[in-house]
Parts: sequence; structure tokens; C-alpha cells
Amino acid sequence: MDLKTWSEENVEFMFEEIKKKLRMATGGSIKASNVKEEVYEDLKDLYDLVVSKDNFSISEIDAITSELGKIRKA
Repeated sequence: MDLKTWSEENVEFMFEEIKKKLRMATGGSIKASNVKEEVYEDLKDLYDLVVSKDNFSISEIDAITSELGKIRKA
């Protein structure tokens, strides 16, 4: 999958992978249709960070979920 360009499919894939990696039980408020193309690069950066790490501290998870919220609202 080529994640270099925005598409709803790419956004959905990245959200799903982030949720799996962080073991987030819920993520229903995060939908691909909520993400505008202008913030796609931010989501991609966040995705790259999450998939590059094996473990996360509580504060890292809080920061990541906060950033996901900002991306969703942008």
C-alpha cells in the first residue's frame, strides 16, 4: 500500500494500524471522512512514529491520542 498520497482508504488503514498498535478499544470517533487532505501529512508522521515503536508509555499514548484528536478536528 502506497501511503504517500491522501485517500480515504489510506487514512482508514493508518487509523486501524494505530488503534491496533496502541490497543485502543474504541476509535469510533476517528473516521477517514473526518480527515482533510491538508492534515494527511501529520497523520502519516504519527503513523510512522507509532509503527516504528514496540512499546509506549502512558504519557506517549496520551500524546498520540491527543494528536489524533487534533487531526480529526482539523
